Amino acid sequence: MTSMLLVTGVTGFLGSTLVRELAQKKYEIVGVSRRPVEGPFSRLEKVASLSDLTAQNLSGVDTVIHCAARAHIMKDEVANPLAEYRQVNVECSIRLARQAAKAGVRRFIFISSIKVNGEQTQLGKPFTADDAPAPEDAYGISKMEAEQGLQALADETSMELVVIRPPLVYGPGVKGNFANMAKLVDKGLPLPLGAIHNKRSLVALDNLVDLIIRCIDHPAGANQVFLAGDGQDVSTTELLSSVGQAMSKPARLIPVPAGMLMFGASLLGKRAVAQRLLGSLQVDISKARNLLGWEPPLSVDEGLRRCFESENAF
Repeated sequence: MTSMLLVTGVTGFLGSTLVRELAQKKYEIVGVSRRPVEGPFSRLEKVASLSDLTAQNLSGVDTVIHCAARAHIMKDEVANPLAEYRQVNVECSIRLARQAAKAGVRRFIFISSIKVNGEQTQLGKPFTADDAPAPEDAYGISKMEAEQGLQALADETSMELVVIRPPLVYGPGVKGNFANMAKLVDKGLPLPLGAIHNKRSLVALDNLVDLIIRCIDHPAGANQVFLAGDGQDVSTTELLSSVGQAMSKPARLIPVPAGMLMFGASLLGKRAVAQRLLGSLQVDISKARNLLGWEPPLSVDEGLRRCFESENAF
């Protein structure tokens, strides 16, 4: 019998792609949305917020895949960002999981963030799934607190918990810093990033979706944390070159030393932005490989090709 899945965030960047793939694999899907949406759903639970979901809404559901979240916002203008993140990412997630456990849901898959591990790694020393959490910003803290609350609930009930922490996710429709970077390449602007020797892990949208689906039924996934990634780390210089190739618009990269760029960025108050471009953030996906037998189906080059093959890529 095919499992019935409840998916939150079905209109989002991840959720919309996930439900399409689940439908192709013949899963029954209960979607959760604040507004009427079309999709391959067995039923749609229309709610004002996740807080309104009850055990009745979860009737017959075997697995919850919780993608909805207050996303990381670069220029957050609210007075208390942590309080806002906690309300959605912590309180709503735990309330949903509590209702899921009450309804007899077998497994709860929580899409977290690599920011729970931290913001950067030393070159060649990737984050692992079992590292002690070290979040540095409000978003990362909220995801860590959600994980902790969900694990406490799982310990009290028979419901299994699976946590997946992705780094930067890219694919058709990507927004944020990745889209901004791609737009600069698309315009043919010269960029002073031709001599950056860092290493960063990314995950293609299709690779992340594939890992989530692997976690639905795999017995070894129960009560585990997995890091997602493409299994191929790239420098900022390599990434920009690959983005250009995928767009058939070669990147115009000027080799400026990373130290000089960091110094200039610090003078302009942009050190955090420079760190994301110049620093390393690597993830070790060996736990998913070893426990789940999972391999990312797409290479970085193939993931980028799919990202930009659409006219509405970003």
